[in-house]
Amino acid sequence: MKNPKRKIDQISVSSATPAKARRVAGTSYSAAEIHEIFRRFSIQRPEPKGELEHVNPFTLLVAVVLSAQATDVGVNKATRALFKIADTPEKMLALGEEKVGDYIRTIGLWRNKAKNVITLSQTLINDYGSVVPDSRDELVKLPGVGRKTANVVLSMAFGQATMAVDTHIFRIGNRLGLAPGKTPEQVEDKLMKIIPAEYLYHAHHWLILHGRYTCKARKPECPACIIADICKAAEKTSEMPAPLVPLPPQVF
Repeated sequence: MKNPKRKIDQISVSSATPAKARRVAGTSYSAAEIHEIFRRFSIQRPEPKGELEHVNPFTLLVAVVLSAQATDVGVNKATRALFKIADTPEKMLALGEEKVGDYIRTIGLWRNKAKNVITLSQTLINDYGSVVPDSRDELVKLPGVGRKTANVVLSMAFGQATMAVDTHIFRIGNRLGLAPGKTPEQVEDKLMKIIPAEYLYHAHHWLILHGRYTCKARKPECPACIIADICKAAEKTSEMPAPLVPLPPQVF
């Protein structure tokens, strides 16, 4: 999905910290550099939002389960009609696996996902009074729910500061040297430790959107990057000066 065209604005940004500044353990950046990275993200997208459409915690949980190995755009296209008629565990269970499958047929692995959605709905009814739990330990017990899914739900539905490490965040953590790790859990642990507390709540959305629209997998768009002058990635495609950085106002 391409970014919509936007008017280019400019903001002043402070210079990167001195070269001899002490790096934080486990990362390539100093504490001041990390703070500056997330300060800029906060200006670029003051109120970032997840792009999965939902109407309540249950539909959010279902949408995140369906998003595994699928795009948010594709999931939204499939679930708009589904959530209009099945926005509770009871309604989803009554719909049945076959009919759920008909709605999500355009999503990868739809047969297995339809089965998971029905089993998930049954479990919520039987064990949780049809209420989505607000605990990671309980969420990961649900069918089709892993740690990343649980973290997304805790953040978006319950306002908890979590780090949902998807492919974008995993790539950025390693590519930038911000939080290198061999597993998503290692990257998550480092990011939760190094990100300043005042930026932690929105941090996973900033990183996901940065990876989706700027620091792309095949070719990062460094000339459009607001942290290019701080970034320590080996494959940077350009160097950017610190005083003024082009900043497209974001609406998502």
